[in-house]
Amino acid sequence: MIDYGNFQKSLKHLELQLANYKQAENRPELTDLDREGIAESVIQRFETCYDTLWKQLKRYLIVESGLPDVPNSPKPILKLAGQNDLFTSSVEQWLKYADARTSTAHDYSGEKATETLLIADNFIADAIALYETMTGATWK
Repeated sequence: MIDYGNFQKSLKHLELQLANYKQAENRPELTDLDREGIAESVIQRFETCYDTLWKQLKRYLIVESGLPDVPNSPKPILKLAGQNDLFTSSVEQWLKYADARTSTAHDYSGEKATETLLIADNFIADAIALYETMTGATWK
């Protein structure tokens, strides 16, 4: 049996911090530095969640789908998951998430950070759908 606890926790933390980020503009007590820190936290949580997700997906493909030769890197795993109808969105969308993860690895400022913040909502929705597919449980 696969333990989805880390995936669930990282996704929940991303979900909560994105909500915090969206509310930050309406909180006059926050400084620009505070808002920047919240944005950076969203990006870090996206990275953590993405990394946890693809590793969990690898386990799922091996254990639950019975696939013998599962690669050990994110993009091939995402493509394999798409071939096995595990996503509600396109594989191309998942590859965009992979590219966003790669591009934020060392740069939380400017265009790369903005792009990641813009896709965070879609990533969360797609990750929740994947979580529900893999676990058979409803997201709470």
